[in-house]
Amino acid sequence: MPIYEYRCKECGHVFSRLQRVGASSEGVTCPRCGSTEVERLVSTFASSSSGASDTASSAPSCTGFT
Repeated sequence: MPIYEYRCKECGHVFSRLQRVGASSEGVTCPRCGSTEVERLVSTFASSSSGASDTASSAPSCTGFT
């Protein structure tokens, strides 16, 4: 299940909630003020790659240490 981020329209608090894929914001309440006026935020997600060569080639070199 993905973690969705929400922002309360009443107090501005940003919070996360674990929900099923495709679930609506119906029934989601702000943990700070209890308002049901919340909006789902667009957030980034993590992905993994099958090879380590992608990260190794883009990593900065560590030279000059003595």
